[in-house]
Amino acid sequence: MTERTQAPARLPWRTRIGVAVGNAARAASRALGRGSGGMIGGEIAQRLAPAVLADLSRPVRSVIVSGTNGKSTTTRMTRAALSSLGPVASNTNGDNMASGVVTALMDSPGARLGALEVDEMHVPLVAHDVNPAVLVLLNLSRDQLDRVGEIGSVELRLRRAVEEHPGAVVVANCDDPLIVSAACRAPRVVWVAAGAGWGADATAYPRGGRVVRDADGWHVVASREGEPLPEPSSRPDPHWWLSDVVLAPSGAAGPTAVLHGPDGVVVPLALSLPGRANLGNAAQAVAAAVALGADPAEAARRAGAVREVAGRYATHDVEGRTIRMMLAKNPAGWQEAMTMIDPGVDQVVIGVNGQVPDGQDLSWLWDVDFSALGDRRRVVACGERGADLAVRLEYAGVPCSLAATPMDALRRCEPGGVEMLLNYTALRDFKALLDARPTKAGR
Repeated sequence: MTERTQAPARLPWRTRIGVAVGNAARAASRALGRGSGGMIGGEIAQRLAPAVLADLSRPVRSVIVSGTNGKSTTTRMTRAALSSLGPVASNTNGDNMASGVVTALMDSPGARLGALEVDEMHVPLVAHDVNPAVLVLLNLSRDQLDRVGEIGSVELRLRRAVEEHPGAVVVANCDDPLIVSAACRAPRVVWVAAGAGWGADATAYPRGGRVVRDADGWHVVASREGEPLPEPSSRPDPHWWLSDVVLAPSGAAGPTAVLHGPDGVVVPLALSLPGRANLGNAAQAVAAAVALGADPAEAARRAGAVREVAGRYATHDVEGRTIRMMLAKNPAGWQEAMTMIDPGVDQVVIGVNGQVPDGQDLSWLWDVDFSALGDRRRVVACGERGADLAVRLEYAGVPCSLAATPMDALRRCEPGGVEMLLNYTALRDFKALLDARPTKAGR
């Protein structure tokens, strides 16, 4: 009998019942076209068996990935990097609440490794049951203030998770002062120079003082004379860092770098995904996989081979238009996504909804610099909050037209290349529309 069939039999009876009913609910959701079942299966299992997450995760050495931007991409890369060691349970469709983690573990009962994306507000709760071997902390910036709250409260949650799991290896971005504050007391911390593309929210250091950026990265100065400085009071020296970074033409996939690690590790890193930020995501994914025993060169090769993440970065042919979809959901994410727009493509569709998963307060649109779009031949705003976006674009000097939905916006574009930047539910719903086509082309 295989390990896959043996594993469920060792579970407590109540958890076995919860898993069975949860799997049935998930299958029904898919059959009825209500979605992938990534949340409902785990939610039902948790209601029937409150200990299901702890029971399923007990034999699994898990990596929890969290932060404001890059969670799904880094989780997908971590899963790929770990796959050289065996089967990996992972919620790579972005179902990052506790119920999504339960579903991922239910879906891979034989896996003894996990790459788990967790919403930053839920990290302490999930980590309590999962008891992660590795915590990957990416970055922190303002995101959905109406749901998440101020950035300081998020840092405290991550800090709490670190403090409650002293046995975990914490893979943390040393270029983000907020992440350093959350991770710095970990007994086993691995610092990664993953980059910091957005620093507007890291002006005050949570442990005291003000953040000042300089040629060496950042350091902390006292807020008032005589105030003692916290420790650390400057950017920690990284254990992993990148050199020889070569970015493909903006928007094109394929940035490359050399990744340096502990004990003289030097490996090439070549991505299939675009953007400087994804090099940093890959560096943290490799560091996490190596912490669990993966070979650095093989981990880097497998992380670099990731081509799409839950539909993001995928290309599709839609009525003669070659589209590429990217997710952008907050100021930091929008700024980074705009650097990935292919300069050879002069048609751009931008869509924003204002549903609960997006955050219903979109005032942050005024913090985004949209001027990079000004030289495009055609820009179309769309979505439930498309009018708000169109007003913001006009104030930024970006002429645009307005359409109701992403598909309506796409039909206003001429045949040829189109870059699409959509926030969470706008991308989710448009992807579902594409997936429902009788015939579809994409990769």
